[in-house]
Amino acid sequence: MAGVLAGCGGSGDSGDVTLKLVAADYGDSAANSSKKYWDRLSKAFEDENPGIKVDVTVLSWNDVDREVKEMVKKGDAPDLAQIGAYADYAAQGKLYEADELLSIATQADFMAPLSQAGEVKRIQYGMPFASSTRLLFYNTKLFKDANLTPPQSWSQLQSAAKALKARGVKIPYALPLGPEEAPAETLMWMLSGGGGYTDNVGSYDIDSKQNAKTFSWLRDELVGKGLTGPKAPGRMNRAEAFAAFSRGEVGMLNGHPTLMKMASKKGVKFGMVPAPGINGKPRATMGVADWMMAFKQNGHRKEAGKFLDFVYSKKNVLEFSNEYDILPVTTSAFDAMAKDRGHTELGKFLKELPTSQLYPVGKTSWAQVSADIKNNIGKTVTRNGNPSMVLGQIQSKAAAAENAE
Repeated sequence: MAGVLAGCGGSGDSGDVTLKLVAADYGDSAANSSKKYWDRLSKAFEDENPGIKVDVTVLSWNDVDREVKEMVKKGDAPDLAQIGAYADYAAQGKLYEADELLSIATQADFMAPLSQAGEVKRIQYGMPFASSTRLLFYNTKLFKDANLTPPQSWSQLQSAAKALKARGVKIPYALPLGPEEAPAETLMWMLSGGGGYTDNVGSYDIDSKQNAKTFSWLRDELVGKGLTGPKAPGRMNRAEAFAAFSRGEVGMLNGHPTLMKMASKKGVKFGMVPAPGINGKPRATMGVADWMMAFKQNGHRKEAGKFLDFVYSKKNVLEFSNEYDILPVTTSAFDAMAKDRGHTELGKFLKELPTSQLYPVGKTSWAQVSADIKNNIGKTVTRNGNPSMVLGQIQSKAAAAENAE
C-alpha cells in the first residue's frame, strides 16, 4: 500500500501534475464502493483539465486514518486526504488553508456549522466532505401496541419507556454509552439538556451545571428505573444498539441515516422525530462531518484547489450524497436536496442540519478528550455514579490538554 501511495509529483517531462488523493470508503460492498464515484469524478475532471491527473486510493474506514498518518510520518503525504480528522495536521503546519485553495464561491457555499467546525484558531483547514445529523428512532409497532405517541420532552420519553417496559419490551430506550461511540450519545443528551462540550467562546465546558443535571436525570429517571435494558449503558455500543433495534427489541434510540436501511432490511417499521429536549425540542441537535484536507508537502496548491472546486460543485456533492444517503455539505446542494427530497425520510435529517452542533474537532486535544469520554462517561449513570465528579474529572483533563495546544 505504501508503495502505491508514496511518491507524489509531476509525471516525467510532460509538465503534467499527478494529484494523489486518499479517500475513505462509504460503501458496504465492492458493488457500491466509493472508488467507483471517485473514478468517474476523476475522469470527468481530467477531461476538463488536461495536464492534471488524479490518482485515487480508496481505503476502508478501519484503515484510512491510520494509513494517512503513516504516510505523513514517512514524509510521503498525499496531496489530498478525505478522512475523519484534520486538526493535528493543521497544528503541525502541514495543511493549506481553505482560502489558499478554493474559489471564494466554493468556500462561501459550505454550510455554516460545518465550515466553522473546520477551523483551527478561526482559520479553516478542514473542508467538510460528508455530514449527518441524528434523530430519535422509535418502533412504530411497539408504540402502536402501547397506544403511544412520539415523545417531545424528557418526561414524555420516560413515560413512553415505562409503558414499553410494562409490555415486556426488552430495551425501552437504548443508551449506548459504551466506548464505540459514547461521545455522540453524550453530546446528543448534553444538547437536549441545554449544554454541550464547549461554552459560548469555544472552551471546554464539560462539567457545566446543565450537563451534570442531564446525566443525573439519566441516572435516576431512565437507567435507575430499569428503562435502558439489562445491559449497563457503559458497556453497550452503538452497533449493538442498532442491531437490537433492527431485531425489534428496542423501543427508542438516537440514530443516523444508516439505521434506516438496517431496520428496513429486517422488516422493522419505524418513525423518526427530533430528539426530545428537557422541556421540548432542543435548540440544537448533534451533527457530524468527515473532512477533506490538502497537504503542502508536494506544492500542488493550484492544482489541488482546481480539483477541489470541481469536487464541491453542486452536481458532484449531490451525486455523492444521494449515492450514500448522507447529507450535503454545501448550501447549494442542501437547497437542491431539500427541494427534491425534503418530504422523504432523509429530509427529516436534512432539516436538523442548519442548527446542528458538531464535536470540537478543531481542537487538537479533542482526540484525547474523546477517548476519555469513551472510557468514563458510562460511570455517570451507574447506581452510585456521581455525574458531577465524573464530568469534573473529564473537564480537568480536557482543560489541561487544551492549554497545552
